[in-house]
Amino acid sequence: MTTLSMPTAFRAVQDAEAAAAPCSVVLGADTHKDVHVGAVLDHVGGLLDTGEFPATAAGYRKLLDWACTFGTVLRAGVECTGSYGAGLARYLASQRVSVVEVDQPDRSARRRRGKIDAVDAQSAAQAVPKSGDGQVEVLCMLRLAKNSAVKARTQALNQLKAVLVNAPSALRETLEPLSA
Repeated sequence: MTTLSMPTAFRAVQDAEAAAAPCSVVLGADTHKDVHVGAVLDHVGGLLDTGEFPATAAGYRKLLDWACTFGTVLRAGVECTGSYGAGLARYLASQRVSVVEVDQPDRSARRRRGKIDAVDAQSAAQAVPKSGDGQVEVLCMLRLAKNSAVKARTQALNQLKAVLVNAPSALRETLEPLSA
């Protein structure tokens, strides 16, 4: 049986991700009555571009076609899917794009930085949950396992020290010079 070193294992995960979704992007939409503003983010959350499209059936097609020029759109964050964003959400779902309704940004934060539709669209895209199967998630699982092992070791050492407090003096004197 062959064991992979950590760097080799991560490279294998990275290669598998690249083969599965060579250019997946996330779409965010700030919706309004007459116009929708879209933002496209790459797989690490970097802004690729923003654009403005009419809130019509033709505009929905243009928005998705535009977003697809950057890669495969697997997920989209859309504001107000119950009102102004309903038509866009239905269209994206019919095109097999997973649609997530996202909350509008905090009004006080929007006032501080100014009301910019492109920034709101970018926030909508950033609010979309990640796929959960990438390299970052692998690292999170490894970190979780390490932290759990460290905690278990600490608890075991604390229990042994507590036992030594009540141990017979001959045993305690023999074991006391030893390190953890």
